[in-house]
Amino acid sequence: MNLKKSLLTILTLGIASGISAQTKIPEGNMPIFQTKYTADPAPIVVGDTLFVFTSHDSSPEDIADENEKSSAGFFMYDWLLWSTTDMVNWTEHGAVASLKDFPWRSRDNGAWAIQTVERNGKFYLYAPLHGHGIGVLVSDSPYGPYKDPIGKPLVWDRSNWYDIDPTVFTDSDGQAYMYWGNPFTFYARLNDDMISLKDSVVKLDYKIENYQEGPWFYHRGGHYYLAYATTCCPEALGYAMSDSPTGPWVSKGYIMEPTDRDRGNHPGIVDYKGHSYCFGQDYDLMHLETYEHHERRSVSVTEIVYNSDGTIQKVPYWLDQEPIKQLENFNPYRRVEAETMAWGYGFKTAKFGIKNTGIVSEMPQSTGKKNMYVYDINNGEYIKLRGVDFKKGAKSFSIAASSTGSLDVVLRIDGVDGKIIGKTTISNTGSTSNYKNFTAKITNAKGVHDFYICFENVKGEVNLDYWQMK
Repeated sequence: MNLKKSLLTILTLGIASGISAQTKIPEGNMPIFQTKYTADPAPIVVGDTLFVFTSHDSSPEDIADENEKSSAGFFMYDWLLWSTTDMVNWTEHGAVASLKDFPWRSRDNGAWAIQTVERNGKFYLYAPLHGHGIGVLVSDSPYGPYKDPIGKPLVWDRSNWYDIDPTVFTDSDGQAYMYWGNPFTFYARLNDDMISLKDSVVKLDYKIENYQEGPWFYHRGGHYYLAYATTCCPEALGYAMSDSPTGPWVSKGYIMEPTDRDRGNHPGIVDYKGHSYCFGQDYDLMHLETYEHHERRSVSVTEIVYNSDGTIQKVPYWLDQEPIKQLENFNPYRRVEAETMAWGYGFKTAKFGIKNTGIVSEMPQSTGKKNMYVYDINNGEYIKLRGVDFKKGAKSFSIAASSTGSLDVVLRIDGVDGKIIGKTTISNTGSTSNYKNFTAKITNAKGVHDFYICFENVKGEVNLDYWQMK
């Protein structure tokens, strides 16, 4: 269990990291994904679902080089996908693409910030390749599989490493633009095929105030916006506005001001179900274990408000805010993947049939949507779901699991020490590939509550696939 601790054993970090000793759970606006370290959030709305693509900072056990496992540097091999319909309970979909999907790249590290956009039923994933320019992958689905249609960089200035952090936006006239760059800002117009340039790359002949990297380009209310990570360090979230997709850009200051609690950031901004959200990154998840610096980042989100002139009201640092508001109640009377959670710190997740590895040569090509499972479960860990609507009352709970040992599942509401509404024991199924259903009788669960699936008396390996209430 490398560098992993249950929340129950790290309460001494409570003052700095926002953990309450009374409830033994995180308070405040904590990172929204906990099973992996994530960065560079890129949201996209598809139908009624909000997807967020992220880059992936490796945990020590996922770093290929034994000599680098405790390094403070970047170790990034693939890109991840998450989804929600209520902004608080997120489903993980695992890696949707990796460096291996760009066979022309020469480095096995550096899967930096991406953005995925949709056009004409296709999904285009734009990715920097760590000193090899910007590539593009295409899929018929946000889940993938993603394929490289051109077999070379879309943009690559071999004289420098400025070609990073692409952001793509298609204007109302159908013209698509791509911005990128650190520390300078560049843009180019894309052809309708979204995989070739219409004309030459343009470098802005002026400096956007405090611009460093991570641009995020969008249009709203008659204004064009370029949000970005401000000059390091610490990096904050700044933005500029323009009346044209090509500028000139006028800096409007900060969305979130610099703070010594953070050193890096990267914005992703989206409107969803009548609200506006700004995603960014921090080190708050890592700080549950250590304050020694490593590039192990985590993604957080806040709601933002626009003034009448289009400017954005400043927001406090993530941990100084209330948790994000839930948009709709969660329905437990359906198959719920075990990797769906509002909070799930400590254990891990993986796609069925795919070995977890930080070695690029061992990674599969982009696989598309595959079932996932939760594993590496330890005493005191739990899955929390917010705002679960039990309606007139649940009668039973069933969970699909495999095991070479056993564990007790204790179901609670309104807190990790809250009222117990059911219990079951997952017993040995013969192997971790042999899944069986284990059931619990549910009592006294009516209306809307936060729901906790708590794990006790863990012995051996136990994997979880999905659960359902009746």
